[in-house]
Amino acid sequence: MSVPASTESAASGSSTIVLFHSVCGLRPAVHAGADRLRAAGHEVIVPDLFDGRTADSVQDGMAIKDAIGKEELLKRAVLAAAPYSDRGLVYAGFSFGGSVAQNLALADEKTRGLLLLHGTSDIAEDAVADDLPVQLHVADPDPYEPHDWLNAWYLRMRRAGADVEVFRYAGAGHLYTDPELPDYDAEAAELTWRVALGFLAGL
Repeated sequence: MSVPASTESAASGSSTIVLFHSVCGLRPAVHAGADRLRAAGHEVIVPDLFDGRTADSVQDGMAIKDAIGKEELLKRAVLAAAPYSDRGLVYAGFSFGGSVAQNLALADEKTRGLLLLHGTSDIAEDAVADDLPVQLHVADPDPYEPHDWLNAWYLRMRRAGADVEVFRYAGAGHLYTDPELPDYDAEAAELTWRVALGFLAGL
């Protein structure tokens, strides 16, 4: 895993970012991440796709997600992003939120970037993402993002035309950026945010 020289102090660009939460809902860690992005000069929109419901485990969060339904969640995400889409958004998300962010980013021709933390989504064969900057941060290994899947995802994203970087964090848990969950890994989380802020500064 290589680390770009760019860090928080190098942030010079400003983006409008839509940041989607994981299946655990809009937990304090999501707000903390948004605040960190704002401190670097970005505008951040943080939709609550679960209407205030949160979970303390991925399993409990999946139950919330399934009860609401995939189509309804995607509709909520689209409605949350739509008022800002003319600006050229950066889509970002944690785990399930990463899959939502990816789906919206690939459907929005004005997308400026895609930042994925802990999660990806399938990619249509005819997807087009010409020169789209994409950065993925994921645990290694990750039970929800196995190596074979990630390798296939990377190749499909490249075939769609995206400029992709993947950073893997050995020994970290799936949602390793949330300090209140068992998956938390302080070193991996700090490095993830440093690299992500460098990525955003370069957009």
